[in-house]
Amino acid sequence: MSEKQHNNIETVSIYQVWDKPVRIFHWVNVILITCLMFVGLVMLFKAELGISGLAAKIKLKEVHIVIGYLFVINLFVRLIWGVIGNGYAKLSHIWPSFKAASDYRKALMAGKNPQYLGHNPLGKLAVSVIFVLLIVLAATGLFRAGTDVFYPPFGSTITSYIAADGVEPVTLKPYDDTGVNPDKVAQMKPYKSLAGKVHLYSSYLLMLLVFIHILGVVIAELKHQPGIVSAMFSGKKRLRDKPVDE
Repeated sequence: MSEKQHNNIETVSIYQVWDKPVRIFHWVNVILITCLMFVGLVMLFKAELGISGLAAKIKLKEVHIVIGYLFVINLFVRLIWGVIGNGYAKLSHIWPSFKAASDYRKALMAGKNPQYLGHNPLGKLAVSVIFVLLIVLAATGLFRAGTDVFYPPFGSTITSYIAADGVEPVTLKPYDDTGVNPDKVAQMKPYKSLAGKVHLYSSYLLMLLVFIHILGVVIAELKHQPGIVSAMFSGKKRLRDKPVDE
């Protein structure tokens, strides 16, 4: 749906594109990911920052996990809305096409400036990869929350598995070998290590993609399609040309 504004020079069509749930998800996601990255970097470089001791280590993990829960809830709601929502909220609208991305790039190189209501084809590629990374980070983060400090949803399963015979799983404490079965802990260690490495390197890749995404948005805002940033606040895009994906 669009409305048109007329003046002496040009006609601008205003389209309602991003609904409120999508806009809320986007900015909440930005805030939570920024917080998670900050706490995660503090955890990685705690020695250099002068942070030591088991209590501090556990507290940092707990803060990271609590923010992670909010991140997972926000992501889950967005994925559900991507299935049951309408219009450009649907995940099908960000499904990437390498051919479309290539054609879009060629069009830009030829001096053309195709306009899009949703993400342009290059944007779809970036956003799709970011969504996959967010899902991987959510899954591995929840698993490590269970193995490291026995938090839900996997914590009770982990403690039940590693508890020694005759020991109540709820009595186990993080980073304390009292009451654990060392063989079970050893069996679980490779999976815990793998999840940690996937989580860490996915975080690094996400940082890189977020930087590329921001750079792409800035370039598009300045050179190709002004109003991309403001649209994520208002939900509306103002286009001078007919959108390719209307």
